[in-house]
Amino acid sequence: MGDSNFTLGIEEEYLLVNRASRQLAADPPEALFKACAKALPNMVTHEFLRAQIEVGTKVCHSVQEARENLAHLRTTLAEIADGYGLAIIAASSHPSAFWIEQQHTQAERYDNLAEDLQGVVRRLLTCGMHVHVGIADNDLRIDLMNQVVYFLPHLLALSTSSPFWGGDDTGLKSYRLSVFNELPRTGLPDTFHSYAEYQRHVDVLVRTGLIKDASMLWWDVRPSNHFPTLEMRITDVCTRLDDAICIAALYLSTLKMLYQLRQDNQRWRQYSPMLIQENRWRAQRYGIDEGMIDFGESKKEAYKELLEEWLTLLTGSARELGCLKEIRHARRILRRGTSADAQRRVYRQAQSRSGSHDEGMRKVVDWLMKETLRV
Repeated sequence: MGDSNFTLGIEEEYLLVNRASRQLAADPPEALFKACAKALPNMVTHEFLRAQIEVGTKVCHSVQEARENLAHLRTTLAEIADGYGLAIIAASSHPSAFWIEQQHTQAERYDNLAEDLQGVVRRLLTCGMHVHVGIADNDLRIDLMNQVVYFLPHLLALSTSSPFWGGDDTGLKSYRLSVFNELPRTGLPDTFHSYAEYQRHVDVLVRTGLIKDASMLWWDVRPSNHFPTLEMRITDVCTRLDDAICIAALYLSTLKMLYQLRQDNQRWRQYSPMLIQENRWRAQRYGIDEGMIDFGESKKEAYKELLEEWLTLLTGSARELGCLKEIRHARRILRRGTSADAQRRVYRQAQSRSGSHDEGMRKVVDWLMKETLRV
C-alpha cells in the first residue's frame, strides 16, 4: 500500500433554520434541494429529517483540498438557502427545537427506518460529521479500525456542539450522542481479526433480513459500505470550519501513524471496550474540560496533557501528509473552547442582559448562523 491510498473525504450534516424565527424549517421547499443538487452535483443529499441537509466533499488528496471543498459547500448552500429565507447551521442539535414537530423525508430508505425504529428514530434531530480515509486493502482497514478506536473519544471531545436540547441545557457537551445511542448497532465497533470475519458477522444480519446491508451499522467508526474507506462517525458536526478540518487532519494523521507502526511490525495496544467507553462518556459529558483516563498510566490526565502527547505522536505522519498546522489547531480549540462552550457562553450573556430565555436561545442561533459561514 502506497501513501496515495490515504485520500480524504468529509461529510457534514446541517440544520435548515428560518432566518426570521430562528426555528427549524420543518418542511423546506423541495425546490431548495433541487437547486442545491444542480449547483453541487453529487455532493448534496437529503437526510432523515426534512429540516436537515447533508453534503460530501469530493475525494481529496490533501487536507487543504478538503478545506477548500467544504468551504465551497457551506457558502454555496447558504447562498441558495438565503433565497428561500433560510440559513444553514453547523451544529449537532438546534438549541430550542422539538423533535416531535419535525417530519421525516419521504423516501423508501427513510420510510423503512421510520417503520422499523419508531420513536427512537423520530427523536433523531441531530447532525454529525463523518470523515472517510481511503484504505484499499480490506484487512488493513479492519486492523486500523481495531486500533483507532482508542482515539475516538479524543476526537469527540474537540468537536462537541450539542449542549442544548429542546430549550434545555442538558449539562452535556454532546447530547447528540445520547440521542444517537438509542438506535441499534451504534457505539464502539466489535474487534475483528480479519475482513472475512467482519463480513461473516454482517452476512448473518443481512441473511436474516434484519438489515439491508452494512450501511445500517452505525458504529463510531466503520468500514464504509460504499467506498474503500474507514469512516469515522463519532464526532459532532463542528460549527467552525477550521475545527472540522483539524479533526479530519487528526483522524487522517492518526491512521497514517498506526499504518507506519504496522510497517515496523508494531501496533497500538488495544484496550477493553469497557475502558474506552469510559473515555467516550467523559468526552460526551465534559468535552475537553475534565480530562480522560490515560490507560497506560492508569490515571486520569488533563485533556491538555493527553493532547500534547498525541500531537507528538502524530508529528511525523502529519508532516508527511502536509497538515502539521491543521492538527496543531487543536491547541486553539483547547484555549477558546468548542462550539458547545461558545453556545453556552452566548446564551448566558444574552439571557443575563435581557432576562429572557427565548432571547438567549435566539442569540445562540444567530451565533451558529454566523460562525458556520466563517470560512
